[in-house]
Amino acid sequence: MPFLNDQIRANEEKNLSTRDPTSRFIFKTEEVMNSLKSSIFGQDHVLQEIENELHVIKSDIGDPYRPLYIALFLGPTGVGKTETVRCIAKAIHGDPEHFCRVDMNTLSQEHYAAALTGAPPGYVGSKEGSSIFQKEIIEGSFSKPGIVLFDELEKASDPVIQALLNVFDTGKLVLTSGEQTIDFRNTIIFMTSNVGSRKMRDFANSSITSKFKRAFHRVKPIDWNTRDNNLLNQLIKKSLEQRFPPEFINRIDDVLTFQWLKHEVMEDILNAQIQLLRNRLKKKQYQIEVQSDVQKLIIAKGFEQKYGARSLNRSLRKNLELPIALAMRKHLNGTLTVSLYDGKVVVNRHEGVD
Repeated sequence: MPFLNDQIRANEEKNLSTRDPTSRFIFKTEEVMNSLKSSIFGQDHVLQEIENELHVIKSDIGDPYRPLYIALFLGPTGVGKTETVRCIAKAIHGDPEHFCRVDMNTLSQEHYAAALTGAPPGYVGSKEGSSIFQKEIIEGSFSKPGIVLFDELEKASDPVIQALLNVFDTGKLVLTSGEQTIDFRNTIIFMTSNVGSRKMRDFANSSITSKFKRAFHRVKPIDWNTRDNNLLNQLIKKSLEQRFPPEFINRIDDVLTFQWLKHEVMEDILNAQIQLLRNRLKKKQYQIEVQSDVQKLIIAKGFEQKYGARSLNRSLRKNLELPIALAMRKHLNGTLTVSLYDGKVVVNRHEGVD
C-alpha cells in the first residue's frame, strides 16, 4: 500500500481543497463515468457494473491485502474492452496511456514466463530482477490507484496464469530474484479475452433463426429474451472454465461480457470520432462541417458486426480523413464542408474564410 511519502505528496496537490474528505482518492466517480459514457456505446450493463465498483474503490473499504478490483472483460473484437481501460486511465490520471499494458500474446510460451517475474537465479539478468511491469504506474499513489491491463488473457501460458493467481491472492508479485516486490494492493486490474466470442456469434445467428421460427408459428414466450441471455451466459461460462482453472476464475471480482455493437449505436460512435477529429483539426486552424449524407455513407460502408468499431474507424479514415487531408493540401486554413456529390465525398472550403 502507499506509505507516508505518498500521503505527503497527496496533501500537496493543488486540488486538495476540493477532494472528498471521506476518501483518500481524489478522482470523482461521476467524472469517470461521464468519460466512459461519452466514449463507450452499447455496453450500458458493463458501465453500470464498473460504476458500482468505482464507488467501492472510492470508499476504500475493501480487503487491504488484495488488489482494489479485478475485472475480466469478455466479448468480440472492436466493442470497447481496451477503450474502456483507456477512458478510465484518462479520467483518473489525465492520460489515456497511463496504465501498464501487458500483451499476453507475447507470453504464450512457457519459457517467456520469466518476462513476467524476471529471470530465475543463475540466468543472465537474474540479479537485476527486471520484468515487463512498470512498477510506478502499477502501484499508483496515495491519491490515485494504479491501473494494469492484461490483454488477450487466453493466450498466456499456464505458468503466467499461476503467477497472476498469486497476485490476486496476496496483492503482491515477488520477482524471481527475490530482491524486488511489485505491490498490486493499490491497483485496479483489468483483463481482456476473446474466449467464447465465436460461440457468441454462433449463438446470435441461431437465436435470430429461432426468433423467426417463433414469429412464424406465432409462439412468443414472454421470457424468450431472458432465456436467450441465460443460455448465452452458460455458453460463455463454459468456454471460460475450459480455458482457465476454477481457482483462477474464483478470484476475479467481475466477469463482464461486452455485447456485439448494434447498428443503432454506430451514429453515436461516429459522432464521437468526428468530434475527436475536429479537436485535432482545430490545432491546425481548420474547422469541418460534415453533412448527414456523408455520415450515413461512412456507417453504411463501415458497419460490420464481427469487426465492431474498428471497421467503422477504417471507413472514417477512407471516406472522411483522406478527403480532408487532400483538401488541406490546397487550403492553408479555414472551414471545410464535407458533402456527398454523385456518390462521392467532396470537400469544399467556405469562401471568405481566412
